[in-house]
Amino acid sequence: MNPHHTFRQNPTHYGRTRREFLWQAGAGFAGLGLLDLLQRDGFFASAQAASPVAVSPLAPRAPHFPTKAKHVIFLFMNGAPSQVDTFDPKPELAKHHGKPYAGKVKAVGSNGRPVGYLMQTPFEFKAHGRSGLPVSSLFPHTSKFADDLCVLRSLYTDTAAHASGCLQMNTGSIFIGRPSLGAWLSYGLGTMNAALPSFVVMTDPRGGPIGSASNWTAGYMPAAYQGTLFRSKGNPLLDLATHEGVSPRAQRRSLDLLAELNEQHRRERPQESELAARILSYELAYQMQTSAAGVVDLKDEPAATRELYGLDHPLTADFGSKCLVARRLIEKGVRFVQLYSGGGHLEDTWDGHSDCIKNHTLHAGETDKPIAALIADLKRTGLWDETLLVWGGEFGRTPTSEGVGKPGRDHNWHGFSMWLAGAGVKGGQFIGATDELGFEAVEERHHVSDLHATILHLMGLDHERLTYFYQGLEQRITGVRGEVIRNALV
Repeated sequence: MNPHHTFRQNPTHYGRTRREFLWQAGAGFAGLGLLDLLQRDGFFASAQAASPVAVSPLAPRAPHFPTKAKHVIFLFMNGAPSQVDTFDPKPELAKHHGKPYAGKVKAVGSNGRPVGYLMQTPFEFKAHGRSGLPVSSLFPHTSKFADDLCVLRSLYTDTAAHASGCLQMNTGSIFIGRPSLGAWLSYGLGTMNAALPSFVVMTDPRGGPIGSASNWTAGYMPAAYQGTLFRSKGNPLLDLATHEGVSPRAQRRSLDLLAELNEQHRRERPQESELAARILSYELAYQMQTSAAGVVDLKDEPAATRELYGLDHPLTADFGSKCLVARRLIEKGVRFVQLYSGGGHLEDTWDGHSDCIKNHTLHAGETDKPIAALIADLKRTGLWDETLLVWGGEFGRTPTSEGVGKPGRDHNWHGFSMWLAGAGVKGGQFIGATDELGFEAVEERHHVSDLHATILHLMGLDHERLTYFYQGLEQRITGVRGEVIRNALV
């Protein structure tokens, strides 16, 4: 059969097939009506806004409404801290300690682990500050700032697996490939210092979170919005130093020529976000050779600051260094800094399956003093009123042990605690509640999307207006849900 006649099957009375008629109608004069409707709906404006442009994608942008907060420091407790051992005391657990759990929440346990027996917390809760906020004895230093903490006791998420839990806490989705919270803030607000990244991540020396860079990716956005991984010791970035024998003038001339050639190349490929980000990275790397190295160099810090952050004590030295670097970064205009406590798997993180008591004593001991030092330092330097602090992990832990004489707790995504503090946050309070045993959020329940909506709001961004056009839809970190937790606001 003649290939030119393959589309001549099923002709209409007018000598055209149905396929030909639809093609001509869509691409011909009749398509003008569709173009007009799409234009009125803002389709083309959205698509254009999503495309890379010649100006820096990190150029400063105004928030949707005035706000105090300009920076976020996310203190990510990788592995999932136990809410009943930290910020959600449950006296009923003491009454039923050692008894089998027989409640209505059945979707607990992971990897076939037994639900186990109800286990009281071994840590003492006391009321702190003028607000009387209950805080566990795990945090003797952070509890001094109880009046600044807004504890969210009724959060829940959609998954009990660490990889997808970290992803959802960071990107709003359990699936790989979505932009992270730091990327959304960089996209929405840009940077305040062109010599440093807008979004910086520092992981634990024992390893990063499961999912690795998927937790600080830019996803379908231009790559310029992704997080930059800093090392807390030595050079913050590898291969940042200038090659021996290359003068600053020669390097500058080389970069200027490279920028000119790259820009010619980019103009022919306007949709290549990876290319645009790579071009931007050359200039940023040049600027960072002095600015980033100076930020992480802590050797000249006075003795009082070193003592405050615990830099000279093996237990607190790493996280203390990260907290101090975070303070320096936001002081220089970095928009979003994320610090990870716990890396790798199981006991190297807050994932206290075998012995939650020993596990949490270790990880709280590593982080409590540095976090309190960070709060005190932010207040001392005047950065407190423009910085938002977020503390928490990917979900919580069960109020049960995993067996008699086994003080480990399993994963619990039905109800857990996190806290907010700093600019725009109403401190000295807790919001919501889990049931009497601490299994499930039952009062003022808030999905992780509500947390994201609240963080964006505190940064002056409306989560319903902060969208990115992708795959024919206006995407947002909160998806089709998300409400601002109004009670957390001043």
